[in-house]
Amino acid sequence: MKYSDQIAAWLKAAGYTHYFFVGGGNIMHLTESLDRYLTGVPVVHEVAAGIAAEYFNEIGDGRKALALVTAGPGLTNIVTAIAGAFLESRELLVIGGQVKTSDLANSELRSRGIQEIDGVALVRSATKEAYRLRKPLTAAEFLEKISISWTPRKGPVFLEMPLDVQAASVEEEALPPVADCGLPVALAADIDAVADLYAKAQRPILLIGGGIDYAAMDTLRPRLNALRVPSMTTYNGADRLDGDDPTYLGRPNTWGQRSSNIIIQKADLIIAVGTRLGLQQTGFRWQEFGRGATIVHVEIDASELEKGHPRTDMKLRVDANDFITRLLERDLPAKDDWLNKARGIRQAIPRVESVNNTGEGYISPYDFIVTLEGLTRPDDLIIPCSSGSAFTLSMQLYKQKFGQRVVTDKSLASMGYGLSGAIGAAIAAHGGRRTILIEGDGGFAQNLQELGTVSVNQCNLKMFIFHDQGHASIRMTQRSYFNGKYLGCDRQSGLGLPQWNRVFDAWDIPVLELELGFERSPEFLARMESAGPQAFIVPIDPEQTYFPKITSRITESGSMESNPIDRMTPEIDYADL
Repeated sequence: MKYSDQIAAWLKAAGYTHYFFVGGGNIMHLTESLDRYLTGVPVVHEVAAGIAAEYFNEIGDGRKALALVTAGPGLTNIVTAIAGAFLESRELLVIGGQVKTSDLANSELRSRGIQEIDGVALVRSATKEAYRLRKPLTAAEFLEKISISWTPRKGPVFLEMPLDVQAASVEEEALPPVADCGLPVALAADIDAVADLYAKAQRPILLIGGGIDYAAMDTLRPRLNALRVPSMTTYNGADRLDGDDPTYLGRPNTWGQRSSNIIIQKADLIIAVGTRLGLQQTGFRWQEFGRGATIVHVEIDASELEKGHPRTDMKLRVDANDFITRLLERDLPAKDDWLNKARGIRQAIPRVESVNNTGEGYISPYDFIVTLEGLTRPDDLIIPCSSGSAFTLSMQLYKQKFGQRVVTDKSLASMGYGLSGAIGAAIAAHGGRRTILIEGDGGFAQNLQELGTVSVNQCNLKMFIFHDQGHASIRMTQRSYFNGKYLGCDRQSGLGLPQWNRVFDAWDIPVLELELGFERSPEFLARMESAGPQAFIVPIDPEQTYFPKITSRITESGSMESNPIDRMTPEIDYADL
């Protein structure tokens, strides 16, 4: 059989059901072959193929999607998506075309074949594996390559296939069974030691990261509540608990909830499971994270455990899911005094603080997030973009319902992720589940061409665009640090953004500009409940302020120094809380 047909059959056997792609001559065999085995979703730009596949894999419940791109510009266009999945430790397989092996430059020339670029060299630093096939791989060799993507720590795999390799004739061969990748598990003595630390602690916190499988929470969550374990989540673990769970204490982060940041800094024991404890999580003043606490760090990547920040007292390179399951099997003592005190702090500090100013006629983005939250269903897919105020406020404020999925890509924090990610989530959704996108106008503009993909596929996607007439976060930085010298952040400083009504009209997508009290509008509510795509423009004051937040100061040496995460601006006195 033709090798591209064999590749398609192997991908199906490995659990792949979809591929996102932009067609091209150097992937013509793969494009035609995959169409007979998988569901193909054409996108307008290759970066959308990678982002959509990443989000599909987060929502797909075991079904997998890959991205297929052609040589040269097809590959260079998808590099941002590869980098994003790499930093988020997410599964992503990218198959790229390449010129015939006889036309390869082989480092002798810049380029020999038409549109030739060395894709392997280009993406090697942002992939777990980057490999060019110079001849067909066997079934076992192919499985070994692609499985690297989903074995811990997850990340992108890039396979580059020259045109003549795709077209080669091979003997048909079955893919070996996809084996479970065995992970190291904690010793019983380690579980005993952590359980003993918990029993002796007066103010423990369990911090649940995205490394804890979402599906496992059906059994873990009731156990957490039964044991009354004071629990928090990272941003990537945001949907692992219900916002109204009696033991839930929020999401600490550099852009986190003030109450959660204060509570975790008051803890005397932090058990961080399935999170790498990066700088966004600990704050840039990581030296003060958990300043009075013993910190247990459970993480599968040894380099993250040994990176030196934050300070940790017990490092366990083990399967996070196995660890938390076995820990919660223990008869951990209730910590009701601490849990009640922490919940008191949550109640004393409002989610929406009165410090911010919103101009007349505009919708407060803070009030908007809280209002939207009340209109969502437990089976909705929530996609806060990846950067800017639409992202940070969503993750700072939104109170999730268990059953919802919340997916973002915050580490690369590239503008333009929201729409493409929402497409991947919407196509992965079972039973037409509603997908809700929250995105800023500057970020949305970077990939607005994918409205064509939304329209053609009639995605059940409700798009909310924060229309603040530019890049709010950049404007805020320039206001804070450079006395309001605005450069390239709005129309007045040279940034051209579209008239949004006209954009959506071009793809026949209904659009509605929201007004104050929109949540009571029959038209809005009907559109929210309708099938298919809908767009909503949220008018945000261009001079809107965004507090509380961690601020930095410029030192005498010219460097930046940040506050610890419990000292958000404006600072409050919480000693008596």
